[in-house]
Amino acid sequence: MDIFIADGVYLSSNSIDLQAMRAQGAGGQNVNKVSSAIHLRFNIHASNLPFRYKQGLLKRKDSRITEDGILVLKAQNHRTQEANKRDAIERLVSLIRAAGVVQLPRKSTRPTRSSVRKRLNSKAKHGIMKQLRGKIDLE
Repeated sequence: MDIFIADGVYLSSNSIDLQAMRAQGAGGQNVNKVSSAIHLRFNIHASNLPFRYKQGLLKRKDSRITEDGILVLKAQNHRTQEANKRDAIERLVSLIRAAGVVQLPRKSTRPTRSSVRKRLNSKAKHGIMKQLRGKIDLE
């Protein structure tokens, strides 16, 4: 089963390693018996993603990506293992989609004449107000 990322970009499900584990936190007796949390491991280098998606993921300053290029996600928000699997895969897909977006370079612009004039007038007013705060000479 392939996972849809974008037009013409699919992620093979065998490139994702899902492991069930016990969830942390409160949950009563059930939390100690049932392995409902999911640990998702995704090897970026070994995946079938296009180069720009891999580069986008590896350039991110994300603590979930190891030095070896393995993305680790932990899903434990839901009570069932299936819901946590879906959650982990959805989070992986959204991360990959965000990495595939190409950031356009910023187009530098100049401030308008009126905005420059307003700024300078405001500075002049502020300077006059500060001068008026000085000590008053009574002589």
